[in-house]
Amino acid sequence: MASYFIKAIGSDGEAIEEYREASDEAAVIRSLQDEGCIPIRILPADEKSFSWFRSGRKGKPSINQKEVGLFTRELATLLNAGLPLDRSLTVLMRLSPEESPLHTLVDEVLEKVKGGSNLSDALEAQKGVFSRFYLNMIRAGEAGGGLEPVLDRLSSHLESSKELKETVSTAMIYPIILVVIAVISLALLLTFVVPQFTEMFEDAGKELPIPTQVVVALSDGLANYWWVILLGGMILFSYMRSQLADPDRRYVWDKRFLKLPLVGDLISKVQVASLSQTLATLLSNGVPLLAALSIARETLTNRVMAEKVGFSADSLKEGRDMSGPLIESGLFPNMALQMIKLGEESGHLEEMLERVALTYDKEIKTAIQRLLAILEPLLIVGLGIMIAGIIISILMAILSVNDLAF
Repeated sequence: MASYFIKAIGSDGEAIEEYREASDEAAVIRSLQDEGCIPIRILPADEKSFSWFRSGRKGKPSINQKEVGLFTRELATLLNAGLPLDRSLTVLMRLSPEESPLHTLVDEVLEKVKGGSNLSDALEAQKGVFSRFYLNMIRAGEAGGGLEPVLDRLSSHLESSKELKETVSTAMIYPIILVVIAVISLALLLTFVVPQFTEMFEDAGKELPIPTQVVVALSDGLANYWWVILLGGMILFSYMRSQLADPDRRYVWDKRFLKLPLVGDLISKVQVASLSQTLATLLSNGVPLLAALSIARETLTNRVMAEKVGFSADSLKEGRDMSGPLIESGLFPNMALQMIKLGEESGHLEEMLERVALTYDKEIKTAIQRLLAILEPLLIVGLGIMIAGIIISILMAILSVNDLAF
């Protein structure tokens, strides 16, 4: 049996917060439903035990995307249970810790809703929290009288987007660890091991082999000018940050990234998966294709590909198809574009976009595995060669000092 922390709405409409023992999460949900309660949030007890630390941290008043997803899912659950919007927001506010940014946000949204504002207008007033895509989905749901299904679709979309980002970021953890280990290992060798032999070589008074001289020079440089390396790294970081912050320079860098072997293909697949998923979600909610394409364009992080999607929107305005400019660009995966073109011609664009998103979610995982299969051995072999080079250079010097033939 495992312990779970639950947040739910009781049959009397009051919030419930307690711990329960159950075999799994599904059993907790069933027991709550049997009691006439509405499950809102269920967490393993060990996750809840650290919530005081997460909620108590200072300096992060803004709402992150994880909290937006949580807000969306819980609001959808309450509305689907038949609670009116203002009551649902009140419950959400009670369920959030008073010091949390989410509590403040829900409180402000609730005040505007009680004042007669639409939910979309109340959310838009929270500057920088909800994307244009999110707000347009809410507006479409309000216009069609179906806010609950819209929130369900939004929740699913946010979770899918989160999974896609986590797939990419998680895959990069191991290569980053290898690089860090390589840098630390070389730094230790050059700053602690090589200097021990350098003193012995100086006492011998003989000229060292060229490889050893190079290693000794690197060791001295690292020991005496480490601050130059650190300063250079900071300058490089600041330079790249400024380059990527400038729209024109960012465009140039995005174009370069697309030309990189393997990496460019991965970027292309990530972008087409994001575009297809966003378009499918918007179209399924009744947003017109031209407006949906304009909104979906803003979700793309690569400026070059976003520009091509803009050309596609211009093509629609002129009465032509959407897929034509995308095919001409040569940047998007051909199979995805053919599926989109088939969807346009057959009148089933929404279904085809969903298939493209599903297909390329799998393609991304395969591309990441392929990239790691190449990158990991290269990093390991590269680290081995560098360490072996340092050791061999020291051995050459030792043999030279002792007048032995190498």
